[in-house]
Amino acid sequence: MVNRIHSLGGYIHEYQKSVANPEAFWAQQAENFYWKKRWDKTLEWNFQGPEIKWFLNGKLNLTENIFEKNLYTHGDQEAIIWEPNDTNEETRTLTYAELYAEVNKFANTLKRLGVEKGDRVAIYMPMVPELAISLLACARIGAVHSVIFAGFSANALAERINDSSCKVLLTADGGFRGEKITPLKEIADEALESCASIETVVVLKRTGSDVNMHVGRDIWWHKAVDGQSGDCPATEMDSEDELFILYTSGSTGKPKGIVHTTGGYMVYSAYTFKNVFQYSAGDVYFCTADIGWITGHSYIVYGPLLNGAKTLMFEGIPTWPDAGRFWDIVDKYQVNQFYTAPTAIRSLLAKGNDYLDGKHLASLKVLGTVGEPINEEAWHWYHDHVGKNKCPIVDTWWQTETGGVMISPIAGVTPTKPSFATMPLPGIQPIIVDGEGKELTGNSVEGNLCIKYPWPGIARTLWGDHERFKETYFSTFDNFYFTGDGAKRDEDGYYRILGRVDDVINVSGHRLGTAEIENAINEHPLVNESAVVAYPHDIKGQGIYAFVVCGELSTGGEEGIRKSIKQGVTKIIGPIARPDLVQLVPGLPKTRSGKIMRRILRKVAEGDATNLGDTTTLLDEDVVEKIIQGAQVEVKV
Repeated sequence: MVNRIHSLGGYIHEYQKSVANPEAFWAQQAENFYWKKRWDKTLEWNFQGPEIKWFLNGKLNLTENIFEKNLYTHGDQEAIIWEPNDTNEETRTLTYAELYAEVNKFANTLKRLGVEKGDRVAIYMPMVPELAISLLACARIGAVHSVIFAGFSANALAERINDSSCKVLLTADGGFRGEKITPLKEIADEALESCASIETVVVLKRTGSDVNMHVGRDIWWHKAVDGQSGDCPATEMDSEDELFILYTSGSTGKPKGIVHTTGGYMVYSAYTFKNVFQYSAGDVYFCTADIGWITGHSYIVYGPLLNGAKTLMFEGIPTWPDAGRFWDIVDKYQVNQFYTAPTAIRSLLAKGNDYLDGKHLASLKVLGTVGEPINEEAWHWYHDHVGKNKCPIVDTWWQTETGGVMISPIAGVTPTKPSFATMPLPGIQPIIVDGEGKELTGNSVEGNLCIKYPWPGIARTLWGDHERFKETYFSTFDNFYFTGDGAKRDEDGYYRILGRVDDVINVSGHRLGTAEIENAINEHPLVNESAVVAYPHDIKGQGIYAFVVCGELSTGGEEGIRKSIKQGVTKIIGPIARPDLVQLVPGLPKTRSGKIMRRILRKVAEGDATNLGDTTTLLDEDVVEKIIQGAQVEVKV
């Protein structure tokens, strides 16, 4: 099994060893896994191409390292524990042996539907065990899965399916989320009107909603699986064969299809899970993320299962039927490690401590946060009231592109400090550079966060667009991976992440490109142009503030336009991208060359319009004063 660090001295030793000889360090970690053929060379890389290859010519199948390698020792142990949205619905538990059989049956189903190694499979499903089964079945036969968050709109779903030419779509009749039902099949049907590559749609019965089944294309999950064998030999994969594509927003309108490959991602997700959370055999681990995001991939499915862990999946939301739902789940299953987003913590903090009354939470050993830096007030509430002053908080920093946690305390090993991600994990070499790319050495420095040496979990490319991959991550600073985040390193050498330095907004831990939101707003027939920026939001961390230039107002007036703009964005992208604030403005602050001066809009959105800096290059300085006068100062969600 994966090695675990037990002490601060052990961390220092491991880190120094990993930096002195990264290839030897990661080769040692990779030896913990079963390979059909051992690799010939540990690493080959350059950041100019960029080209990164780990464990060259190594042959394996990731699912054999979850199942065959471990079934003898813990086949009867729980693998997935599923807590449904409705507290009155029965819980489901799958042991490793049961999960193995279900994965094989669905892998055989996919093969019968014509899915072959290298084919792309789109997955648009609620948080049910079949979602995890889908990922593992794809990995079993060498298909490339592309999970699309079940909160995205038909347009967003179609865009992602078309970008990677998916052959099959896996979905459900609907999904439960609190008191609401999301009509997933209905949304999928709308998306598929413009998706020529989809040959088959497999539909899981979840909500019992009436849906249209397209003859010759659609098939119910239970009928497709019926009669399939529970035995499916694992397809041999090269270490650098694609495992999955996961789309993330960028600073231009088109989402980026992040590609992760088999061997390196396996080693990195397993190693980071075991060490960051200090998982021990028999522990119950609960990550509240959705598998539609990278956190769910790495730390609900792959990382835990590769370590033989008990991983808990939750279908619902933290505030339904009340704001004590998380804590009820912790006590019900005696959860030991709990991993959630600062947004969730802030929303529960705002509900008050009454919902913690009567909750024991005595089983908790480790608390974690993910998606964005956690503010000090939320950190202290989490530590004091949830962790009862005894659970270390691992404030993890990482990205879809990194595949796993990069900078984080190791639970119970690294001394923590509120709002600091603390120190890099072994094998990770972060640096801070100034605007010219010069490395800022020593402590008490602030600048752009880069990584100077590859790690096994690093993304290899963007699907179908390697040039954009290079431009986005490797062109800003020569020979470094640029994270897009600003950071400071304090007097203790601890890292604090300061947020995005590009045009990406972090809403509730989810990255959204401003260009994508602006494109959706500009689809409105009365909108001439728009500019979107982030602003501080008490719950979400960052909210979406849209400055919109309209033509003549309709009979609905300004409020009617604001409402229809928000509805339009929800329709085109999904509710997660809906602007919190829409300010109708006479114009946007532009330079004489036509570039929007976004720093001015950010200042206005942050309520700091007294210090706008140099505005002499603006084409029309009067427009700024008009924007300030009309700025909304109270968040109205």
